[in-house]
Parts: sequence; C-alpha cells; structure tokens
Amino acid sequence: MNAKLLGLGVLLAGLAGVGCSKPADVPKVDDKKAVKAPKGDGHDHGEAPHGGTVIEFGTYHGEFCVDPAVKQATVYILSEDLKKYEPIAAAKLLLSIKTPRFQADLVAVPRDGDPKGTSSRFVATHANFGTQQEFEGTVSGEVDGKPYLGDFNEADHADHGKKK
Repeated sequence: MNAKLLGLGVLLAGLAGVGCSKPADVPKVDDKKAVKAPKGDGHDHGEAPHGGTVIEFGTYHGEFCVDPAVKQATVYILSEDLKKYEPIAAAKLLLSIKTPRFQADLVAVPRDGDPKGTSSRFVATHANFGTQQEFEGTVSGEVDGKPYLGDFNEADHADHGKKK
C-alpha cells in the first residue's frame, strides 16, 4: 500500500506539473491524512456485484465500472463483503486516471433506498471513458469530514476473485 501511496504522490505532482487542474468543488485530499484501507487488506473480496474492479476506499469498499457506450464511469460504495450498498454523505468524489491522464468529478446519483443527503453511487462522464481500455487510478474525497482515498487497477481485476 505504501508503494501505491508513493505512486499517488508522484501522479498528483505530475498532474500539477502538466497543468491539469482539479474539477470544481471537490475537496483536495491530503494523502498523508486520508483514511486508507488497513495494511494487509489486499485479501480476495470475491466478485463485485456489477462485475467491476474492487477499490479499497478507506473503511469502505468500492466498485469501479465503465460503460464505454455512454462514456461514463460509476463507482459504487459497498460493504466489506461487497454484498450491501453503503451510502455516504458526499456530493462528489474525485476520480484521477493515470493513462490517459485526466480527472473527473464523480457526482452523487443516489440509488433508490439511499437515505436523503447520502449516496452509494457516484457517476462521471468523460470522453476518455468512450475508449475500451483498462483504467488505473484513484478515487478521493471527503466523507463525514474526513479525507478518503482508494487506488484501483482494472488490469489487476482480470485475476481478482480467481483461485490461484
């Protein structure tokens, strides 16, 4: 996990260096203060409910899914066992993709049953999601006043949930 955090720091520094800016109204997350998955939490969670890539998002888990037909990415916030939706009090999260390098706001799109003022589904639309590829990146944001951060890599997803 420390190597991933170092990589995130390099990514964020690189984004600043090439003039990329953070989408509006998404709180900047200090990765040193962010709530991250506990060390050693890289265990097999099984298959995600929508067939996406599992994200260890602080004390939550998430699922990253892309629909190239509509150029959208969706992140679902889930329980540790990936069986229940976990609505969080956040209007937006920030999605940072490594290649091609870009950022997009993940806007809350509450599911039926999410309590008012919370959401377990966040959606971003960007032209780069219209290309069929494996994405790698970070989801970050503020949840209940605390910064959260989670990395993912769709290339790792090919083996996720499979017994070796």
